[in-house]
Amino acid sequence: MTTVAECGVPKNLTATGAISLSPGTLLGFYVNSTSSGTVVFRDGGASGTVLSGTITPAIGFHRFPAACATSCHVTIGGTLNATFFYQ
Repeated sequence: MTTVAECGVPKNLTATGAISLSPGTLLGFYVNSTSSGTVVFRDGGASGTVLSGTITPAIGFHRFPAACATSCHVTIGGTLNATFFYQ
């Protein structure tokens, strides 16, 4: 039996920005706190390819596996503190 551990590099953000500037995979994110916060994921920076619609997450972990061919970016609306996991 093979055991696979899914882990990634954590990056905490409270405002719009790059999760990673390199190609890779977004595994998911943990919302630490929110007040009507939203996220939209993109591949290729702020004007890149949209990977999701607008998500209004609750506090806790959200699995969101997404391949990013160039880089991974998140647009944060409202008030949101989240840790994103990327490999």
